[in-house]
Amino acid sequence: MGDRRGEEARQRKQHKEFRIAEPGLREEERARLRDALEQLSAVLTDASPLSESDLAEAATALWRARRKLAGAQDRVARQAGRFLSASQDALDAAGVAVQDHDRIPFGSGMALEVLLFQDEPDLDVERVVETVRPSIYLTGRRIQMGQVIVGRPAARGNGETDA
Repeated sequence: MGDRRGEEARQRKQHKEFRIAEPGLREEERARLRDALEQLSAVLTDASPLSESDLAEAATALWRARRKLAGAQDRVARQAGRFLSASQDALDAAGVAVQDHDRIPFGSGMALEVLLFQDEPDLDVERVVETVRPSIYLTGRRIQMGQVIVGRPAARGNGETDA
């Protein structure tokens, strides 16, 4: 009761043109509105969250698009790159990290799926030469394992000697 008087007093402080009329709802209409709000609240809390595989797929597609546009000189491509960067920033803020593995030294214990080992004459250690699919992490937990192509030093056979 005291709350209602306080609300009326706040309304009377305003000019008549700016006063908000009290909704003309009967008690049964208010009860129906409360029921509808409870049902809506139940639906919203039961909604299934985005699956991790869907999130990883979206982050991978964003990563591929950013790589495709890297170094582009035309104005539209640069603008698209800025939009993609903003999208990546939003994912970063949400705790989604995308890890590219290009040019890192490779060790057999790494949590990466190696699609191919290929000989690379200019390498002295095994190294990732191409990331086919990045590793994706959600709040520090891996939700997608990266796929890579690893270059290894070419075998020095056929009588070659180090000079």
